[in-house]
Amino acid sequence: MKLLIVLLGPTGVGKTALSLNLAEHYGSPVISADSRQFYRGLEIGTAAPTAEQLARVPHYLVGMLNVEDYYSASEYERDALAVIEDLHKSHDVLIASGGSMMYIDALCNGIDDVPTIDDNLRKELYELYEQEGLEPIRARLKVLDPDFYDKVDLKNHKRVIHALEVCLMTGKPYSAFRTQTKKDRPFRILKIGLTRDREELYDRINKRTDEMMRLGFLEEATKFYPEKQLNSLNTVGYKELFKYMDGEWTLDFALEKIKQSTRIYSRKQMTWFKRDKEIHWINLSEISESDALEEIIRCQARLS
Repeated sequence: MKLLIVLLGPTGVGKTALSLNLAEHYGSPVISADSRQFYRGLEIGTAAPTAEQLARVPHYLVGMLNVEDYYSASEYERDALAVIEDLHKSHDVLIASGGSMMYIDALCNGIDDVPTIDDNLRKELYELYEQEGLEPIRARLKVLDPDFYDKVDLKNHKRVIHALEVCLMTGKPYSAFRTQTKKDRPFRILKIGLTRDREELYDRINKRTDEMMRLGFLEEATKFYPEKQLNSLNTVGYKELFKYMDGEWTLDFALEKIKQSTRIYSRKQMTWFKRDKEIHWINLSEISESDALEEIIRCQARLS
């Protein structure tokens, strides 16, 4: 049976470099599982593969959307499976790499079939969020789906708004669509998790933020400032720089907030991934990248 190796882990851990070496070993392209890299024009702020890296190894599902486009985990599941089916015709082993938890779950386990949301409804709810904040949306969700309300992270505006969208669109609670039944895949999956000691990871995150600024992150963000209200731009890095452009923060303070927010996000990623007992973990603070590559190859061989 064909194989998909999923390389996952927190932001800044070193997935890109190892995914390229792994892809070259197997003669495979890389399928992105990073939801921020789907949007074109955000290359610096999302640490998307560079032109040189793209020349080394072909990548799929990178830079295929405009920032105004809506894209969900269910759409990613559909698109990624179509790419994998096509590529498996000529490749026995494929590499997927990223750190977006929901999207990796959708790829590996499937996601419940949630109805497509009307664009006008989505626009209406996001305008309400911009004008009045999340509280009125939370209040409506509590009435329409108290079960999901009790489970969801009430600070995560994307999840809260999406749940209310489904409630209003279908007349049914969002929780009614969340069966969480794992779907069969016509290929085997090997999940490899990369981690580092916390202080080393935080240092890498801080240095990467400084490097992104050196490469022109501020100029990149400035181009999208007129569209800052878009969902795709409500993400770590861009939203802090928009605060600077709004005159609310100094640039130095914005950079420190980017580093802090990224560190917090890395902890959330690890908390999520640690629940998955199928992941084989490799600590890159303890072994070299070449040794990590050999360990992954050995794991793959044991599945053959």
